[in-house]
Amino acid sequence: MIVIGSDPHKRNHCFAAVEAVTGELRSSEAVAASTAALERALGWARGLDGERVWAIEDCRHVSGSLERFLVARGERVVRVPPRWMAGARRGGRERGKSDPIDATAVARAAIREGIETLPAAFLDEHALEIRLLLDHHDDLVKARTADQNRLRWHLHDLECPVDVPAAALDRAVWLERLARWLARQPQNARVRIARRLVAAIRARTREIRQLQHELNSLVNDYRPELLDLPGCGPLTAAKLIAEAAGAQRFKTDAQFARAAGVAPIPASSGRSDRHRLDRGGNRQLNCALHRLAVNAGRHDPNTAAYLARKQAEGKTRTEALRCLKRHLARRVHHTLTVNANAPANALALT
Repeated sequence: MIVIGSDPHKRNHCFAAVEAVTGELRSSEAVAASTAALERALGWARGLDGERVWAIEDCRHVSGSLERFLVARGERVVRVPPRWMAGARRGGRERGKSDPIDATAVARAAIREGIETLPAAFLDEHALEIRLLLDHHDDLVKARTADQNRLRWHLHDLECPVDVPAAALDRAVWLERLARWLARQPQNARVRIARRLVAAIRARTREIRQLQHELNSLVNDYRPELLDLPGCGPLTAAKLIAEAAGAQRFKTDAQFARAAGVAPIPASSGRSDRHRLDRGGNRQLNCALHRLAVNAGRHDPNTAAYLARKQAEGKTRTEALRCLKRHLARRVHHTLTVNANAPANALALT
């Protein structure tokens, strides 16, 4: 069997075929990032060995099209976290940096960690649609926040008498009051800019709310069981679906928790038996689980009791939330894969 490491780029991809047993480089190939060129690369790989695994450095948008191309053609694909590559290159036998060296390092990193332990790529068009819409929603929210910050500074310089509460610049009533006040002022450059910012915030708010309704509908069609989890709203559910990117690729909830960075890392030595916080993993997925944990702790009595029990044992609130996030990772994985039709509270907190 061979492992084909890939170093994906926007305009081209480089592949290196490595023996799975010895780690010896057999061949390498560089092709353009086009369907025709990838078909030639697939023929090259099939000619090398009938049993093969593609190890792709997980670079989100850059590697996404390559991954979908291979999975759609029945190839076995695993994802290799980019953070492994720096150490793999430093420990490699070949000095320097190039695309073939990087592709070889990806393949050898996959062999070193174990092909079976890596998450397999999973083609899920529904999850991809949710992810694209959610990314667009988040981009709009960031752009609106930047406009709101600029607007507040202009209103401060204009000594605006309308005292807008914090986090209220997306509400129609306050935007309307600001628009009326600005319309009565002398139309100098600062006032005109402020009026344009008010109009931009209004437009972005309308689009954001339309996307929220669309995401709510998609989540209800795809995994309505997630919305039954205490504290899980449509946006949190959409983030969990989008970042899991096909939770079936994780064989166990432990793999899912490790990918999310919510599983503690052993840090024992001699008589010292302890664990430390995992600061790696998918931080967006980690953030979604954290948001779910905080909301559940506020609104669900059972979860609040669990957190109180952990704090009574001597843990801080932050440490108790970390314990809760590990349990929630199990629930989410169970909901997305093993038994999606079971009640959301089927897994008790212990």
